[in-house]
Amino acid sequence: MMEFDIFATVQRVSVIFIPALLGIILHEVAHGWVADRLGDPTARFMGRLTINPLPHIDPLGLAVFVLTSALGGFVFGWARPVPVNPRHFRNPAKGMMLVALAGPVTNLLLALVMALLLRVVLEVNPADGPVAEFVVRALYYGAGINVGLACLNLLPIPPLDGSRVLAYFLPFNVAVRYMSVERYGMVILIGLMALGLLDKLLLPLMLWCLRTLFSLFGLPM
Repeated sequence: MMEFDIFATVQRVSVIFIPALLGIILHEVAHGWVADRLGDPTARFMGRLTINPLPHIDPLGLAVFVLTSALGGFVFGWARPVPVNPRHFRNPAKGMMLVALAGPVTNLLLALVMALLLRVVLEVNPADGPVAEFVVRALYYGAGINVGLACLNLLPIPPLDGSRVLAYFLPFNVAVRYMSVERYGMVILIGLMALGLLDKLLLPLMLWCLRTLFSLFGLPM
C-alpha cells in the first residue's frame, strides 16, 4: 500500500511540475516585461526577462510547491519576485497596477492555451498510450493550476497582485496604510492555508473559471 502511495505521489508531482513551473515563471516574467515597456529596465538589466527557471527559483517557494503538490488539494508556491522600480514610470501608481495585473492575466492566458491544446490533443489522440495520457493530464492540471495562480494572486492581500490593483483605486493615505500590511502577508497566507480557509476562499471562483473555460472547448471537468 505504501509503495502505491509513493508511486501516485511521484506521478502527480511529475505531471503538474512543468505546467505549474511554466505558469509561475511566466507570471514573474510578465511583471518584468510590462515594467520594461512602461520605462523600468530593472528586471531586464538583472536578467529576469527569461524563461530559464534558475534566476527565478525561490528555494522555500519551490519546497512549498513540491509539498503541496504531493499532498494534493490546492497547489501553492512562488518564485523570486521580479524587481520593479516605480520611479521610472510616468505614473507610478498606475504603472504598479498594470505591472501587478500582468501576472494573473498571463496565467489566465496560459490556462486558455492549455485548454485549447487539450482539446486538440483529445481530438487527435484521445489519451491512447502512456505518453498521450501524460500530456493530457499535464494540460488538464496545467489549466487548473494556472487558473488557481490567477485567482490566488488576485486576492487583495499584500503583497499579492490583487492588493496593488486595489491600492490604485484607494485614496493615497488609505493605500499607504493598506500596503503596510505587506510585511505580514506571507504569514496571513500560510495561516489561511493551514486553517483550510484558502481553499474555501478560492475553490468556488476557481471552479467557476474552469467550468467557463472548459465549456468554451467542450471539455469535461
